[in-house]
Amino acid sequence: MPPESLRCKECGSTYPLEARYVCEQYFGPLEVAYAERAAPDPGELRRRIQAGPHSLWRYSDFLPVSAPRTALRAGFTPLLRADRLAERLGLRELWIKNDAANPTHSFKDRVVSIALARALELGFETFACASTGNLANAVAAHAAAAGFDSYVFIPADLEEQKVLATAVYGTRIVAVDGNYDDVNRLCTELSAERDWAFVNINMRPYYSEGSKTLAFETCEQLGFELPDRVVCPIASGSLDRKSTRLN
Repeated sequence: MPPESLRCKECGSTYPLEARYVCEQYFGPLEVAYAERAAPDPGELRRRIQAGPHSLWRYSDFLPVSAPRTALRAGFTPLLRADRLAERLGLRELWIKNDAANPTHSFKDRVVSIALARALELGFETFACASTGNLANAVAAHAAAAGFDSYVFIPADLEEQKVLATAVYGTRIVAVDGNYDDVNRLCTELSAERDWAFVNINMRPYYSEGSKTLAFETCEQLGFELPDRVVCPIASGSLDRKSTRLN
């Protein structure tokens, strides 16, 4: 399913697959729309997936990137069976997806992998984000591994431990006098002025597509079966929406 356009969730208006994130008509969020194709043979699709790399790029047929270019391997993290916890909760079967096995120990490596790969296709050479923690680590690490500059914008009062965890990757940290909303507002303004890929702003339609790889992996690791229920944190709206859509 090749990506076809960016589509407004509010009005359905379509836009080219560029670095943009909001509809010019109704100011709705944009998401990647894929071209309709005949359903592939399930057996052949399964074989192609299983022959792919042990990373999220094994699902490249369903991602908005033509030529994956990432220096760090993200995805294909363990799915662990938790029998004792299931018994305590009164459940027949319980599995836990351990995304702490990603390069910077969170699912943010998934979304950053997709956003950076697409940004490289669009010709960007500087990457940035507004963050208070995990996203900052992922952007800084993936940009450094690929040999590109990055900027991380944070609230000035962010905990020292979080700042240090990001700084070790050599990124440029910009402390903003304000809360996260203020930081995000500044980055939104900068995205219109600078030729930078802000992964959670002008690259957000592609960034959010990374979350669905968690659902793909879970289904594959369960023998290509859908789980009965999915419980996931809602700290990231894209994780909740994308990773549970298959259910």
